[in-house]
Amino acid sequence: MDALTGNLPALWDGLLVTLQLTLLAFAGASVAGTLVAAARVSPVPVLRAAGTVYVETLQNIPLLVLLILAVFGLPEIGVQAGLFTTAVVVIALYQAAYVAEALRSGINAVPSGQGEAARALGLGFTGSLRHVVLPQALGTVVQPLGNIFIMLTMNTSLAAAVGVVELTAAANRVNLVEARPIPIFVGAGVAYMLLSSLAGFVTGVLERRLAVHR
Repeated sequence: MDALTGNLPALWDGLLVTLQLTLLAFAGASVAGTLVAAARVSPVPVLRAAGTVYVETLQNIPLLVLLILAVFGLPEIGVQAGLFTTAVVVIALYQAAYVAEALRSGINAVPSGQGEAARALGLGFTGSLRHVVLPQALGTVVQPLGNIFIMLTMNTSLAAAVGVVELTAAANRVNLVEARPIPIFVGAGVAYMLLSSLAGFVTGVLERRLAVHR
């Protein structure tokens, strides 16, 4: 245990980077995913096609491949960004495909009469989606979005492969010095488990509250 407790500051710093990656990437994924979901249910064929291509493409390319392409490929075309920023953007865009599908399933679960009533009141597609459909859909997608948040938390560990010193990278650096992989990586695994458990708890609370007010 000395290998773990003696390196807590380094591991703590890595955990903080993981938290920053997770929260920023999820915020970006939520915004991008909402836009893609809107395109997927849009009455405009071009937008629907673009949304479908986005989702199908991002869901069928490994995140690690996208990270490597972004980190090493973007500088080749003159796009310069820090490793952390690049990781946040790539993870956000990747997870946005999953957020979009979760939101689309929630939108489809809203009775079509709700949209028709909104249009009868003079709301256009955007207004209907924003004020009528999405608020009702949210209650049905809290759990899927919570699962996506947990998946995103786990996926931040892949940023270690491109040089971001998050929790996994910090644990690996400590292990290179201490050569005690079991306590070090068990400790890192417990940290990930606690983050996921907290996310699951918050998701459950939100789901129950939204279910009462629907």
